[in-house]
Order: sequence, then C-alpha cells, then structure tokens
Amino acid sequence: MNENYTENIRRNWNEWADSWYLKYRTEEAISAIIRRPESAFHSTTYAMIQRAMPDFEGKRVCVPSSGDNHAVYAFHLMGAQVTSCDISERQLENSSSIAQKHGWDIEFICADTMKLCQLDSDAYDFVYTSNGVHVWIFDLNAMYQSVHRILKGGGTYIMFDVHPFMRPFGTASAHALQVVKPYDAGGPFEATPTFHWRVQDMINAMMSSGLSIRHMEEMYAENGSFWEDQSSDDAAPLSEQELADRCNWKLNPLAALPQWLSVQAVK
Repeated sequence: MNENYTENIRRNWNEWADSWYLKYRTEEAISAIIRRPESAFHSTTYAMIQRAMPDFEGKRVCVPSSGDNHAVYAFHLMGAQVTSCDISERQLENSSSIAQKHGWDIEFICADTMKLCQLDSDAYDFVYTSNGVHVWIFDLNAMYQSVHRILKGGGTYIMFDVHPFMRPFGTASAHALQVVKPYDAGGPFEATPTFHWRVQDMINAMMSSGLSIRHMEEMYAENGSFWEDQSSDDAAPLSEQELADRCNWKLNPLAALPQWLSVQAVK
C-alpha cells in the first residue's frame, strides 16, 4: 500500500460525497443532534466519553476520518473546540456548509488519518474516531502513532466501530451463520481496498504507539436499524417487525455476537 491507495480513496470519497448517506445530512438528522448531542453516539460509548471528559467546555477535540461529522457537531454543541479531519475535500465541504448554516465555529482540515501532518503535536485533549474508520486504514500503526502524537499528555482517545466479530459472516438464516471468510483474513478486499482488522490488531497498534488502554466495551446494536442495508440510499427500509426480529438472536444468529466495539486509551 502507498500514496496511490490513499489518492484512490480520496478520489472515490469525493465522488461519493454528494450521494453517500444523504439521510445523515437532512434537516431532521441535524435537528436531532441539536436537540440531543448525545444521540450522535451509542449510549455505552457516550457513557465512556462522559467518564473520560465530564466537561468539554473549552477542550480541544479532534475527529479524524470525520465522515458524516455527526460526532463533530455533537462535540461542538457540548462546548468543545473541534477540528474535523477527513481525506475527502468534498465530504468536508458538505459538512462545513452545515456548520456555517448554523453558525458553528468548527475547524475543517483535509488530512490523512495515517499522517495528520497538518495538526500540531500535543495539541488535543480528546481524539475520537467513529464507525467506519478502520476499514479504510491500511497501516494501523501509522494511524495510532498520529493519534498519540496530536494528543496532549494525559489526553484521551476513544474509538467506536463495528466489532471485528461481525466481519467473518455473511447474511444469516434463521438457523445458521454463513461464514464467508476466516476471522484473520484481513484484506485488502474489493476493487477499492478495504481492511477487516481483528481486535488484537487494533489493541496492539494502540499500545505500540504509546497509548495505554484503560477500558473496552463490546456492545449490541441499540435497535434493529443496524441490520438495514446502508450501502445505498435506495435500499428498502425494514418494517418495524423486521427491525425487531433482527435483534432477536433466535431469529438472527448474528445478533448473538457483539455488533460494536469501543476502546478508551490515554497518552
């Protein structure tokens, strides 16, 4: 993997930015965050955040690979001085326009999470990465070295992402799991390479960077929307009964496994 990979990812996300997950930029979606900033997080992850940083007023927060920027908006509304970083200029433009519309003073910087070259060392009290980050990272050690570098001494990092235990399986039937790859087959996969890291890969990369692991949570989905096909805005939504059934492990064996992973580490 090299600069060509990074440029390919940047180009693809710039192409996808205006159509990918449009529902996350609607007035309804943004209004929900304004009403309840904590709704941008899984409840268990939010509890971890609260314990680590009870008061964000005046704190400097960085969100690398910021994506839909929901976490960015939430941290700003909690009183933090937030820097949003993403490899896609177009993603940042879309998110910046929402911030400008609401008068939110948020810093947007186009940056590769494996480098974060534009950010000062020892600058941030808190760094957060959300769902969908690790799958695009080909060098976890570089990513976590960057996170460690930009954190202040005593600063906190929290990650939230799909639990790696989800990765080996395809769609489950009512009676069986469908294994589509071994747990330790990490990729790259597909034409635009993605990576399926194991828990140990993430934890070891954090510790190798100099971060100290303080807490880990393995969580279930809070509702059945986890099982909706989010790869396309045209995908048919699940009915209320289908959503409920997806969370019943007797009907959906995958629901017996943790769907989410959160880890807290400090510098």
